[in-house]
Amino acid sequence: MKKILISGANSYIGTSFENYVKQWANEYEVDTVDMVDENWNNKSFLGYDTVFHVAGIAHIKETKENAPLYYKVNRDLVYEVAKKVKEEGVKQFIFLSSMSVYGMETGVINRDTVPAPKSDYGKSKLQAEELISPLQDSMFNIAILRPPMIYGKGCKGNYVKLERFALKSPIFPDIKNKRSMIYIDNLCEFVKLLIDDYSGGLFFPQNGEYVCTSEMVKLICETHGKKIRVTKLFNLLLRLIKNSTVNKVFGDLIYEKKISKYSNRYVVYDFQTSIRLTEK
Repeated sequence: MKKILISGANSYIGTSFENYVKQWANEYEVDTVDMVDENWNNKSFLGYDTVFHVAGIAHIKETKENAPLYYKVNRDLVYEVAKKVKEEGVKQFIFLSSMSVYGMETGVINRDTVPAPKSDYGKSKLQAEELISPLQDSMFNIAILRPPMIYGKGCKGNYVKLERFALKSPIFPDIKNKRSMIYIDNLCEFVKLLIDDYSGGLFFPQNGEYVCTSEMVKLICETHGKKIRVTKLFNLLLRLIKNSTVNKVFGDLIYEKKISKYSNRYVVYDFQTSIRLTEK
């Protein structure tokens, strides 16, 4: 039986993973530790096979005042936990980083793409990666995940904003774009496989298909029995607008498929099924 410790209690991804592996209750034992204060340091990590670190600051508006918090939680805490994990004999540390380390709103990302984060969130995640990577050795594997947008039932973030707009608006722009995304259960399966294999390295999990925003909106509405009209009427205007929000919704931002290959088994649900499961 694999013993797994999730560092970051009550997080969406940590809780989702814990619930996901309950399907194999005889194979995985999962505990969590709260990271909101210093008491986590009193928790013994002895006997665990893997620590999956999901604690972090995200989905809050960045300001000059809260910038230090990003580096304290998303960078310094990660390093402190990783050191303790290694010192106490755990074989594997999985760190949830982000596609945000690239600082890109549009484009294609491959293994040669150099990270250039623009936000404190992205900078703190990349700096955490750089701090923990030297801890890797023959007895201790570090797996760094840079997932794209994660979505699923109960998930916060941009998907929820798009969902609300889709269910209120009678029309939506019909722009054919491509976005890398990952459904929460596909991500959980990916992490499970990393744990099974004691894998280390840099990973880019994503769904099997790229996502077109207008197709996603239509599918969300269809799941709720709502009709929405997609139109090319606004396409030219939207392509002329140089705006971060417009880029995030209608621009192309993808990982090359070949860098995401780990095992075809981790894509448990196709895109259409994942939206129906998210919306039901």
